[in-house]
Amino acid sequence: MANPILVTGAAGRVGAVGRTVTALLLKQGKAVRAMVRNEDERAQALRDMGAEVVVGDLLDLDSMHRVIAGCETMYFGMSVSDAYLAATVNTAAAAKHHGVKAFINMSQMTVSQMSITETTASPQHKLHWLAEQALNWSGLPVVHVRPTVFLEGFFLIFTSDSVRKSNQIRLPFGEGKTSPVAAEDVARVVAALLANPQPHIGKIYHLTGPQSENMHFYAQEYSKALGRTITFQDIPVEPWRDGLLERGLPVHLVNHLATMADLHRA
Repeated sequence: MANPILVTGAAGRVGAVGRTVTALLLKQGKAVRAMVRNEDERAQALRDMGAEVVVGDLLDLDSMHRVIAGCETMYFGMSVSDAYLAATVNTAAAAKHHGVKAFINMSQMTVSQMSITETTASPQHKLHWLAEQALNWSGLPVVHVRPTVFLEGFFLIFTSDSVRKSNQIRLPFGEGKTSPVAAEDVARVVAALLANPQPHIGKIYHLTGPQSENMHFYAQEYSKALGRTITFQDIPVEPWRDGLLERGLPVHLVNHLATMADLHRA
């Protein structure tokens, strides 16, 4: 029997890359080991799809030994977290020990503009850059995937209320252009890399949407899809940031989102 392909973050919610990757690989007849944080209905749904479900913690070395053992190919992805770098290094150490032959790493587009002397105000961007450095130093056979902003993030999670209540997309993006990419499209790339990783080892792939446009363009796309006029209303970054904190979002995540907004305005 073939070694299973390990997919971390397999039980994600809206726009979950890991969950979609799992489904795509299973449809190809691949054996998939789906790592989840908790045993819940999402884990059961993965099991019902045909995946081998394992509960683990990216920050716990013992559990990562158990999760990775027997896998030669794996996908590493983690949501925005102040523990991102520690989780990456912990996972990489276990992967190195178990002789993983292909480590597909989910990174971010902004890392391409960073260096030892150039960074951003986002603590998450810094962790992503350092994580890529650590993976490169590790000697693991790595492929870095760097998508731009996810369509399901800013464009769905953070706009649904204002679109529903006032027919407006209210975001602090100014007149800047962006090219959001759908999580499903990113997942298709990751699944293709996992299915045949060897030609891609050592490469970096930058993923964007089909075109780069300002928010007025995307408001028109909303209008076409919803059958009513949707407009874009620019708002200041700081009040928007304060509103996210009031909603209970972690400071680390909010600082990252505010930096992304500033970069889009530039």
